[in-house]
Amino acid sequence: MAQIKWLPEAVTDLHRLHSFLQEHNQKAADNASGRILEGVKLLKASPRLGRPMPDDDIERRELFMSFGAGAYVIRYRFEDNDGVVIIRIWHSKESRMN
Repeated sequence: MAQIKWLPEAVTDLHRLHSFLQEHNQKAADNASGRILEGVKLLKASPRLGRPMPDDDIERRELFMSFGAGAYVIRYRFEDNDGVVIIRIWHSKESRMN
């Protein structure tokens, strides 16, 4: 089993995504957070589950967890000693600058 580490930006993303949905529907917000955490749990068991990002020399990967009309994207990288670092999380329908 891989060790999971969350960057502060990823924790902020999780809270932001939950808060956005919570304003409209508490159950949907809880389901979304659960779906994201389910993805992280999958990475703990199978770190190479996500797709590699093309032309990336630091071995970042992305795992897509379907939710609603889109998916949550969990971007992560490997760390020494079989660790996984969660870098960022967003919904595929979000407008992103980076």
